[in-house]
This record gives sequence, structure tokens and C-alpha cells, in this order.
Amino acid sequence: MGALDGILVADFSRVLAGPIATMTLGDLGADVVKVERPGAGDDTRAWGPPFAADGRSTYFLSVNRNKRGLRLDLGTADGQREALRLAQAADVLVENFAPGTMERFGLGYGQIDNPRLVYASVTGFGRQHHSPGYDFLVQAVGGLMSITGDPDGAPTKVGVALVDVLAGQQLTAGVLAALYARERNGRGQRVEVDLLSSLLAGLVNQASAHLNAGVVPQRMGNRHPSIAPYETLRASDGDFALAVGNDRQFAELSTVLGLAGDDRFATNAGRVAHRGALLEAIEAVTLRQPKAHWIEALTGAGVPCGPVNTVAEGIALAQRLGLAPVVEVDGARSVASPIRLSETPVTYRLPPP
Repeated sequence: MGALDGILVADFSRVLAGPIATMTLGDLGADVVKVERPGAGDDTRAWGPPFAADGRSTYFLSVNRNKRGLRLDLGTADGQREALRLAQAADVLVENFAPGTMERFGLGYGQIDNPRLVYASVTGFGRQHHSPGYDFLVQAVGGLMSITGDPDGAPTKVGVALVDVLAGQQLTAGVLAALYARERNGRGQRVEVDLLSSLLAGLVNQASAHLNAGVVPQRMGNRHPSIAPYETLRASDGDFALAVGNDRQFAELSTVLGLAGDDRFATNAGRVAHRGALLEAIEAVTLRQPKAHWIEALTGAGVPCGPVNTVAEGIALAQRLGLAPVVEVDGARSVASPIRLSETPVTYRLPPP
């Protein structure tokens, strides 16, 4: 029995932010019914290439397991009537239409006779703003692109729709909190998440630097604004990643590399202030040997480092570590849930509908 066994989720969402939240609820045991329009379905069904061997979009497959499918035309009276029946029976409703759309279908918050319903919405910029909320756009206007990329290069998006993923995770947390509150007071409530707020919350230390120190963060490539050395380093055959988070680790790094004592590098603040000289001193040594040599030597000394892997190599690493990162249900493969529960573990029961 899953943690959310017996919870019915009416999933009116599509693309990524909503579907990743409802997939998580499904992994946790909820019965998720995904509502899609006849003929086309979720937009991501047509997003490709790449496509799986059976022709399905790999994008769609990534966030839609553990769901049953229901084809409804919400533009018709019959479709709206069936959708309302589903919503009245559901414990949770998830939607990410443009603000006002669900109301036009007679499915808005307050239009459904179900006082125990947890009504969860994802918007781009809040319920009062009707601008479409696309991940790439929010990465741009929210500031994430301004701190991503090389200092002398163009602002760059993250290589995955990270804002949608963050918003989906925030929505999942909100839904679970609302279900817990319902256990105590018997009432559902509205849960709202928007992409812009999710991004700003995800900027964490970078946003705090601006709010509390007046700093406007800039692009630094692979460097960290507050820690050094915390970046990619050059070896004789390519780059590897080094993440020194404290003075003890830096002392071990210095021992392995044979770096002479330098008062400028004695503390993290000093290393950040003199990061150019620090990098020059480190790479004068690392360029003498291949990256595999340094990764082995530094890892053995307890210094966090590793190769810059491809996605395939990252999945293979997780497999070698015994993390079981891939699941397959009826031929559809996806990345496993990272959630581990000892008493009510996640399950993989249904392929994407």
C-alpha cells in the first residue's frame, strides 16, 4: 500500500510542471486520472524527436507514468459534465491552464461541489496575469539566464526546463500539506504555485546576495560566487570538477598537489578574493597529469571531485552505485523516483497512458 493509497487525483495538467507533480503523487500510490483532449492529447505527445522505438515522444514518457487516461473534449457540454463528475469525486485536482480557462469550463475553484477537494494550480506569473508561462521565458525574465554561462558569453538557459521542475516540486509539497491539513479539519483548499516565484525561490544564495548585500550576481561560468576552488579544472587531457567546501578539504588538496603554503589561501574568504591566483597555482600542477590521475588521488584524500559526465554516464554512475535509477513499465523506461520510504515505498504500476 502506497502512502497516498485511496487518493484520487484529477489531472487536467499538461506539458511538464503539472504532470511531474501528478506523476510524483502517482508514484506515492495515488490513483491519477489524466484528462486529455481528443485527437491530440498533451502537447508533449508531439514533441520530438527523439521518439521511442514505438513512436511515442520521449518527453511525454518522462513525466506521465502511474496514470490512467481519460479522453474528454472540455469544449463540449458532455465533456464538461464528465469532467465535473470526476472533479466532484476527486481528492485532488491539478491544472495548469491559463488563468480563467477552468472557470470557462465550469471547473474553477468554487464551481465544484466538493468541499474536501484540494484544488492545485500552476500559472506562469500568478492568477491575475494571463501571459503564457513558458520555462525558457521565465528563466530569462526571472534572472536565471543572467547568472548562467561564461562571463564573456551570452546569457544561457539551463539545459533542462528547470523552472517547470522546481514548480512541480513546489506544487507537490503544497498538495501534500493541504491533504495533511484536511486530515485535521476535513476541508480542502486552494494550492497555487507560479513559475516566476518558484524560480526566485530557487535562486537561494544568489537572491540572498542581492537582498542582503546589494550584490547583483553575474555569470561566472563554472565558478561559485562564495567558495573557491569550486569549479572545473584543466588536466592534461581535459576538464574535471572540483568542489572544495571547507578549509580541511583545501588542506588535503594542497597536500596532494604539493602546493606551497600561501597566506592568501588560508581561508575561504581569502581564496575567493584571490581566486585568479589560486586557479593559476592549482592548474600549474593539474595540467601535468590526466584527469583520471587527479580524480583518483583527490578522491582518495577525501577531496570531492569527479569527471564531467554525459547524461548516459551519469545514469551509468548511479547504476554502479546501486541506486537503481531506471524503471521500466510495459516497455516505457523512465528515471526512478528519488524518494525512498521505508514503510510505504513508491511503486511503478502503470505506463504513460
